[in-house]
Amino acid sequence: MLRWLGGLLFIVLLIAGAAFWFAGRGQPPAITIERPERLVGQTGTLDVVVEAPGGRFTSLTVALEQGGRTIPLFNLEGDLQSGAVTEGGAVTQTGPDTVRVSRPLGKQSVPELEQGAARITVAAARPSFLNLRTLSSSATKDFQVRLDPPRLAVLSTKHYVNHGGAEMIVYRATPGDVVSGVRVGDLEYPGFPLPGGDPALKVAFFGLLPEQDLKTPIAAFARDEAGNQATASFVDDVFPKPMKRSRIPIDDAFIARTVPDIIANSPELKMAGPSGDQLADFLKVNGELRRVNADQIAAFAKQTSPERLWREPFVQLGNSQVEAGFADHRTYVYQGKEVDQQVHLGFDLAVTKNVPVIAANDGTVLSASWLGIYGNCVIVDHGMGVQSLYGHLQSFDVKVGDKVMRGQTVGRSDSTGLAGGDHLHFTMLVGGRMVNPVEWWDAHWVQDRINRKLSDAGVSGTGLPTSDAERSPSR
Repeated sequence: MLRWLGGLLFIVLLIAGAAFWFAGRGQPPAITIERPERLVGQTGTLDVVVEAPGGRFTSLTVALEQGGRTIPLFNLEGDLQSGAVTEGGAVTQTGPDTVRVSRPLGKQSVPELEQGAARITVAAARPSFLNLRTLSSSATKDFQVRLDPPRLAVLSTKHYVNHGGAEMIVYRATPGDVVSGVRVGDLEYPGFPLPGGDPALKVAFFGLLPEQDLKTPIAAFARDEAGNQATASFVDDVFPKPMKRSRIPIDDAFIARTVPDIIANSPELKMAGPSGDQLADFLKVNGELRRVNADQIAAFAKQTSPERLWREPFVQLGNSQVEAGFADHRTYVYQGKEVDQQVHLGFDLAVTKNVPVIAANDGTVLSASWLGIYGNCVIVDHGMGVQSLYGHLQSFDVKVGDKVMRGQTVGRSDSTGLAGGDHLHFTMLVGGRMVNPVEWWDAHWVQDRINRKLSDAGVSGTGLPTSDAERSPSR
């Protein structure tokens, strides 16, 4: 009896599976138009994915419709599995049941394109099981053709850039959906809207990094999804800043004091512990981990507030002595031999041991945790891509999300991380990249390079909090 029931169940499952298989074989091709997405300009791409059992098609056509005209873009004649002839693009089989059609789509490849609305229409057909009939389907996608470049106008004046330093620009970019900012070499610094109700009015902070050449191209840009772009040069002058050079002796005692703790707190190094070769471990920390930490710091730029959160100039740690300056070129010496070279992108400020470290300006705490070579580290966001970093701390007086005020204690100094003694490593960040803090400490620089430009551009407000209640920190 059980054997009979088992056989019956097997037959039922076999019939159900066959029915499911035949049902799948009775479906028309499934069409997905992946690209274009929203806009097409001088250049663009058409990507269409079509699925059918066995990847067999008897026909597959793609056309563009615009202004009452139909422009053929792709045509497949005959059975694809039997060496069919295709015109207008490349067709590739990406799976047993899937093919992809790709070809350029833009004014350069389709001269008939005009500015305005357009539509892609795809039609596909395949033979049914046993070739008893033809199964057909179609799909459409609407998009816009945009051939005019964005409009870009620089409103601020007197832009002077110090090598390793920062600058700011006020500009207007339209239409409202463009990506805009400042490009320095291959780095882009985003623009942020200014308050006042005009979404086209923007400000962008940017820097000329120490590792970039003085002749690095600097330009404002506005770019839309279609690839149309406008640029504008605006820098009046670039000034060199000599890079100090120093030799840093390291010994086994220093490595033993600093490196094992860094390795233990830095899983990104993928080391279970010291390797037994002290110099190799130091070089790995001073080189590889330093680069990883730079990427981690840069990632915080994505969390910046779109509003300027500060009013007054930034402040230096009170009564501190400068032990190392920004962009110092360091040569590390071990047992009389030069073993490594790095650029120190911050200020080392010392007072006495375990002194309170204050926030350089109003902002929001983005990080208060261990950060590789910087040990216990705090990063404060001041809005519009501007941030400050406080490294080698002993402890934290703030946590992530806290609102801090200029002069508020964020922690205490120490020698955590890769530090030779108790001090604060302080630097400013613009777009996640380290820039010279000296400018931000200078009230005249802040007035001339930031506040004056906003005033000259007719910006009546800065979006800053006005009441003490709005400015009070989180506890």
